[in-house]
Amino acid sequence: MAVKIFRPLTPSTRYITIASNDDITKTRPEKRLVQIRKKTGGRNCYGRVTSRGIGGGHKQKYRLVDFKRNKHGVEATVTAIEYDPIRTARLALLEYKDGEKRYIIAPNGIQIGVKVMSGAGAPPEIGNSLPLKSVPIGVPIHNVEMVPGRGAQMVRTAGAAASVMSRDEGYALVRLPSGEIRKVNENCFATIGQVGNTQHENVVLGKAGRSRHRGIRPLSRAVAKNPVDHPMGGGAGKTSGGGHPVTPWGVITKGYKTRTKSKWTNRFILVRRDGRPMKQK
Repeated sequence: MAVKIFRPLTPSTRYITIASNDDITKTRPEKRLVQIRKKTGGRNCYGRVTSRGIGGGHKQKYRLVDFKRNKHGVEATVTAIEYDPIRTARLALLEYKDGEKRYIIAPNGIQIGVKVMSGAGAPPEIGNSLPLKSVPIGVPIHNVEMVPGRGAQMVRTAGAAASVMSRDEGYALVRLPSGEIRKVNENCFATIGQVGNTQHENVVLGKAGRSRHRGIRPLSRAVAKNPVDHPMGGGAGKTSGGGHPVTPWGVITKGYKTRTKSKWTNRFILVRRDGRPMKQK
């Protein structure tokens, strides 16, 4: 997938870049594989705003993606590559021999007509899903499960890829895209290949309207507010707050660790994202 740029004939096209949809072969989703996604406007069940800056945007339908790949040993054919308005990755539409259709995250390089399969006996080829104990060392993988049978929870965004470093005592050491090295049960399934739409990170919205189409509303800078509205507001002249960046409620926004120190899954992390070894208790 390439990224399109434009001649700056208008102010909005000076910086804007859009993703080329040359890889998309089908424009309408399967009716049985979509659900209506209702807008919340960032409000909870009491009608109170809990996520600021959310509202409006284009209508979207949620695609039901098969993250479990639990149809083991049954061969499927890739019939289409589709766009997903909610995810950054493309979707591949699979049609099994019995006629059932399912969506999966489209790996990089997958083509229409390719046969894919899931299960312990599947070959380690692009699009196939197999347990980590059967994945060759160093091969790029995505859609990695954290608990066997729960479905893929890690490495699902556009261009992401992980790899198996080694296996020992029923666990596989997986290097995640963030640099974190984590122990994962070797019976957890993963899909071979890198997630497609690798140029997504190079897309520049370029104008406010494209943010509004995505349901992102504008937010005022904290230092432009009054002291009654924000801890960083106020001051004589143009000041930049003078303190550490915080939320309107005083919670630190940069460098503040939100992960619970006593989280039970910490024992599975060997190396953290910053490259430091995880302290094991």
